[in-house]
Amino acid sequence: MKKKWNKIFAVLILIAVIVGSVVTVGGAGKKIKPIKEMMKYGLDINGGVYVVMEADTKAKGQELKQLMDQTRAVLNNRVNAMGISEATVSIEGEKRLRIEMPGVKDANEAISQIGRTAQLKFILADGSVALNGENVKDAQISTDSEHGGYKINLKFDSKGAALFEEATRKAFNGEVTPTIEGMGARQIAIVLDDKIITAPEVQSVINSGSCEITQGNGGYKKADASTTAALIRGGSLPTTLHDVTSSVQTATIGEDALNKSIKAGLVGLLLVFLLMLFVYRGLGLIADFALLLYVLIVLWAMAGMGMVLTLPGIAGIILSIGMAVDANVIIFSRIKEEVYQGKSIRVAVDQGFKHALTTVLDAQITTLIAAVVLYEIGSTTVKGFALTLMIGIVVSIFTAVVVTQLFVGLVASSKKFAKNSFFGIKDAEKKSTFAIDFLSKRKIFYAFSIIVILVGAVTMGTKGLNYGIDFTGGTMIEVDMGKKVASADIEKSLEQFDLNPSIIFGGEGKERVVIKTIKSVKNEQRKEIINKLSQDFGITKDAVLSSEEFGPTVGKELKTNAIKSILIAAVGMLIYIVFRFKNWKYGVSSIVGVLHDVLILLAIYAVLGITINNPFIAGILTIVGYSINDTIVIFDRIRENLRLHRKGDFKDVLNMSINQTLGRSIMTSLTTMICMIPLLIMVSSSIREFVIPLMAGVLVGTYSSIFLCTPLFYEMSKSDRRSKYERKHGKKSH
Repeated sequence: MKKKWNKIFAVLILIAVIVGSVVTVGGAGKKIKPIKEMMKYGLDINGGVYVVMEADTKAKGQELKQLMDQTRAVLNNRVNAMGISEATVSIEGEKRLRIEMPGVKDANEAISQIGRTAQLKFILADGSVALNGENVKDAQISTDSEHGGYKINLKFDSKGAALFEEATRKAFNGEVTPTIEGMGARQIAIVLDDKIITAPEVQSVINSGSCEITQGNGGYKKADASTTAALIRGGSLPTTLHDVTSSVQTATIGEDALNKSIKAGLVGLLLVFLLMLFVYRGLGLIADFALLLYVLIVLWAMAGMGMVLTLPGIAGIILSIGMAVDANVIIFSRIKEEVYQGKSIRVAVDQGFKHALTTVLDAQITTLIAAVVLYEIGSTTVKGFALTLMIGIVVSIFTAVVVTQLFVGLVASSKKFAKNSFFGIKDAEKKSTFAIDFLSKRKIFYAFSIIVILVGAVTMGTKGLNYGIDFTGGTMIEVDMGKKVASADIEKSLEQFDLNPSIIFGGEGKERVVIKTIKSVKNEQRKEIINKLSQDFGITKDAVLSSEEFGPTVGKELKTNAIKSILIAAVGMLIYIVFRFKNWKYGVSSIVGVLHDVLILLAIYAVLGITINNPFIAGILTIVGYSINDTIVIFDRIRENLRLHRKGDFKDVLNMSINQTLGRSIMTSLTTMICMIPLLIMVSSSIREFVIPLMAGVLVGTYSSIFLCTPLFYEMSKSDRRSKYERKHGKKSH
């Protein structure tokens, strides 16, 4: 009966995958669009403006939290009033807000409206404040039938209505002595950022809780009325703000990168499919099916949750595909081992899943810990990467443990397919066992790692690291010049701004120019720079593909957060490993391996002079998770073998465990690298900034898991784990 239901369930999944694939690519009717159209895309794809603003306040604790929540609410109203679709306002850290405005091209105008407008007040002609913007309930425009054009309609809350009535009574009855130049006794000025945006004259005492602002001689123009109403409706910010980081991106670059990333992802996925088929035959076909289901679930989960997909998020999806294969590799490797021990296919499948389940969960959960830390501490861009990774990890556990197990179980119970050949095992084939004595060569590996780290440390001490502007603070402007221009000409054009820029050429004809400077250039001056380039080289505003500015404090926080992320992730994983393995030595040797990987990666970046920027942090944290994943698989096998071979030589048991899992380690690293190589070759530099540390991290993480972590565990354990065999024969491990 159970087998019958399993078959029904398998058929339903098969149909769901086929239909899901068709709908994902082509949509279904008018209601369900293709996934590419269903997704929400970040500014790096759709283009637009983002700005990070910092509150000028000394508030702390709960008071600061309330202040920032209130400020975010006001800014939300303000960007919504500007008519920007899908704009987002989010709190970053303690005192900062990130405002993203898709489709906006003029950063200067956008920032001036959302941030510079710090306080809204209604002021009488004598300078006294009648009420604040927080008392305004709404501000809309409508046609003005009396004067022509448009008028502004205001509504106040109950407190505001009473205050406004008192203010209009004073103004109308002549009780105000003007002290503000240019204002009459009957006028009430609406002031924003100490600047009068309008000063209508009171025609009567207003006690209705609402009023109209009109303008003679044809009324307000629609644009002027809309802007004024939006500013009033935005309300009063509870604190002043200043921008610390801002960026403008055009959709041209992002759309091109999106299309290239999709192609790279499909190529990577196809390569993984082929590799799994080649290595595991029938099992590989099942793994490919489960992997396709995995991709569909991740994409539709992201669309359903309304997640914003960024270019780093795409890198996260493709990386998670490589890591999703790992669960299947672990399971299939165990099944093969059981077959080699002489068990039937059905028993081998049952035992293989049973033994692999613990390893899969331990490996994925430790990676999940790193992803959670990355999400909590990282910037908005990195958060998208981390959230994608988290979803991928959860879905990969489901597809491997539930779906793969279902289909492999059905195959194992089939007389037609329950054969060694279907499982990629030749009948005459013997178990291919590596017999490398890793532990005897451990001092060579120690020496190699120490030399690399020392070379990196010396390089960092003498040359320093090549920090990007997001770490040092500074400005980057990318311009399509339309023709090849000499760097000397650009430098001469910009010499009046005292930028001391570095100029990098890109694009097929070297027509794209990236101007970088460690000087923090605000929006106003960036506008002047672009105007100067327009005058000297005849470029248009549309030629500015992107511009970014990072305040000097942002870089310091990035460094601090990077260190904090690694430490928190390490502690979290250490606690989990100690809890699961009931032995602190497993945890300590794992974490030492992680720190080794971080130092090796820093050494590589220092020696090669690769730029360290925000994506580097995501790369580091992913490496932490990936390295732990690999180490846990080996340690899980060590734990199992120590139980099975209680009388065996401790050193031999450890060597055997590394050798047994070596094929899996190589296969997982290979599939992950295969997924990322198309990204490295086919897409933009923004994706490469994520891919390079990830690829380096995969190699370093695999190296440390095999050659360092187990030897370190051996060093810590050999004194108290002498086996009966050793004592009996007087042998000692070396």
